[in-house]
Amino acid sequence: MKTLFPPYAHPSPELELDAETWLVQERPGERGTAHQVLGRIDLDWGSRSLADVLAAVDAWRGDGVEGLFLDRAPAGPGGVGPVALTIRLAARRGLHRVVLNPGVPTHPLYRDLGVRICTFDGSWTAYQGWAGDGARPGDGHLVHGVPPQLLTAARRLMGRRGAGFGLATDASPPVTEESAEDEADSADSCTTSGS
Repeated sequence: MKTLFPPYAHPSPELELDAETWLVQERPGERGTAHQVLGRIDLDWGSRSLADVLAAVDAWRGDGVEGLFLDRAPAGPGGVGPVALTIRLAARRGLHRVVLNPGVPTHPLYRDLGVRICTFDGSWTAYQGWAGDGARPGDGHLVHGVPPQLLTAARRLMGRRGAGFGLATDASPPVTEESAEDEADSADSCTTSGS
């Protein structure tokens, strides 16, 4: 399974270079690693302007990254067009490796875009109760906040659930008002669905 380090999780300096490890960099600038780097672009669930997104694509192209991590991507059918356009324009600029991170399973139309998709991005607690509906083998799973003594168990669970890439980490993304609301909404939907 490929390892993808989101911006809030950092590999140890002893981690050997290999083609199976990707690091997501938050902003263009000096690289702190020789690993394969994906530049993060926040799509803000599809509400970010296409002009801003394309400016970010050009900034990452100038930085020399290997590809893009399209974070907080829309998952519904209404977002497919702008995401497809972003991917197409990134490819024209030589950025062919793209990871789409809606953090949830997407509408089937996204599968036609030919990119890797993260269908889970959340806490260890949420991952344990996640049914995986709509995910496919090979999708990405980003699991944060795993107690250190359970990291091996978390990786095994990712393997059993068919994750093709991702990370189980004890690190957690910074808590903002928005992420706290998202986590609360996620917990509400788990309670409602009987999980």
